[in-house]
Amino acid sequence: MHGWIILDKPLEMGSTQGVSAVKRVLRQGGYGKWKVGHGGTLDPLATGVLPIAIGEATKLAGRLLDSDKVYDFTIRFGTQTATLDVEGAVVATSDTRPTRAALDAVLPRFTGAIEQMPPAYSALKVDGQRAYDLARAGEEVVLATRSVTVHRLHVPKTNAGPHHPFAQHERIEAQDKGPETPGQPDEELQEITLTAHVSKGTYIRSLARDIALALGTVGHVTMLRRTKAGPFTLQNAITLDKLNELGQARTLEQILLPLSAGLDDIPALALSPDQAGALRQGRVLAGIAMQDGMTLATLDQVPVALVEIANGEVRVLRGFNLD
Repeated sequence: MHGWIILDKPLEMGSTQGVSAVKRVLRQGGYGKWKVGHGGTLDPLATGVLPIAIGEATKLAGRLLDSDKVYDFTIRFGTQTATLDVEGAVVATSDTRPTRAALDAVLPRFTGAIEQMPPAYSALKVDGQRAYDLARAGEEVVLATRSVTVHRLHVPKTNAGPHHPFAQHERIEAQDKGPETPGQPDEELQEITLTAHVSKGTYIRSLARDIALALGTVGHVTMLRRTKAGPFTLQNAITLDKLNELGQARTLEQILLPLSAGLDDIPALALSPDQAGALRQGRVLAGIAMQDGMTLATLDQVPVALVEIANGEVRVLRGFNLD
């Protein structure tokens, strides 16, 4: 059981609860005790792709934290909350509603490298304490801005009306033949759903807040769904009900993705038995004619190590015990 189970995380479940659910199913299915971890925190009020690493795949969970993510999110205009989502108390209101034309003009300002102030209700630490703990205690929290990258920010084709904040949202691929950006240019928007492809460390709630402010109003997030985390998408994801069903049937292998699935975005280096033995001993391989960068070293297609190649030399970053 070395690999990945991708959960379609439901509302009101935390990421650590997702890990506990997989541990429980493994135990109940008689799979034995395995190390389990997640590849990127997802808020309880968010749904979607939550990669769960099992066994040796847990050595790659940290790398997944550094990967790009894709989110669908809905901004409701006119009210801003303390938490920037549906959970918090209203702290500001505005009668102004933006038009589609205004939104289209503003979005390019939030694409590319941007500076962003994280929300006060975040897990960042201030003087050793979590920002959200300080905020809940009524203390003023001022966080430093951070540089993040928004690779793409757009209105999806299937932007079809209001989204209830506690509804389960299935991602619909943009296959319709309607207009790419629904709505008339002068139509006032009560809310809008956007898709964002972002770098690590990007706060979608802050992005929504700043978009609303740039439009001369205020807003908060009513729906947040992660559709992609690193190489994993909703196509790989299963519900908790399906997880429990497969666990009871002792057929979890059907949905277990291989360890290497978390490294689909990097090249592979095929090793000889002697080379594999050397890497397992922590030695450096020299004279490897391959482009510099991170690589998955394999022996007979079985992962041996995550390695870094530089100037023809191969050094182990993470070794795997899959024998």
